[in-house]
Amino acid sequence: MAATATGRATAASRGFDWREVLIWIGAALGFSGLYMAILFAPEEATMSHAQRIFYVHVPAAWVGFLAFGVVFLSSVAFLWTRQRRFDLAAHASTEIGVVFTTVAIASGAVWGKSAWGTWWTWDPRLTTTFMLWFIYAVSLMVRAYGGPSSQSARFAAVLGIVGFLDIPLIHLSVLWWRSLHPLPVVVRAEGFGSGLPPEMLWALLVNVAAFTLLYVALFSLRRAQMTAQDALSAQREQQRRHTAGPGAGMREGSR
Repeated sequence: MAATATGRATAASRGFDWREVLIWIGAALGFSGLYMAILFAPEEATMSHAQRIFYVHVPAAWVGFLAFGVVFLSSVAFLWTRQRRFDLAAHASTEIGVVFTTVAIASGAVWGKSAWGTWWTWDPRLTTTFMLWFIYAVSLMVRAYGGPSSQSARFAAVLGIVGFLDIPLIHLSVLWWRSLHPLPVVVRAEGFGSGLPPEMLWALLVNVAAFTLLYVALFSLRRAQMTAQDALSAQREQQRRHTAGPGAGMREGSR
């Protein structure tokens, strides 16, 4: 029976995995997006070839927002239900969101050096983005030092909700305050993508699709890994209690 179960598990592990398909599709879109960003999209009149960082910067920022949106929903669900699966989803998405937001900030710094002559300035858009990154980085620190306790999970969930409220502020910061950062060229009142030539818009959308598929695959893999770690920890605890025996508690109480 055990051998049969093991054989089935091995066969299943070698079967179809939709996450691998997503990774391959995302990789294909990524190479296509790279080609379109370098050779298909026209050169920008003001910033020349430095503007091509846009095709990494914007998709990375979008995936960061998407990841933190998942954190927000998962955190609300966790605080409402106290179910561990929602906490794991929030934790996994926080990690990925921080990585992609770091890429967005770093690529923006390179772009800023070329466009503004400085790596960093406390511009409203940059400042609010840094606040977003910092809140979720603190959330990960809370989890790292607090462990899997319910108290640290609740605190991280609160940070996950509060941090998400910064995202609309990031988008509106260039409209509300004087800013070095360019105005939105994709999401505009005049229409979606109206601030870009069609070639630039298509190159951007292909890269956004590639980054989004990569996020979905990474999120699923990381959440599955965390679930397996939880199951392994529970199994080890059960084995420890079984090894200690039913009389362990009585012996400790008699001391």
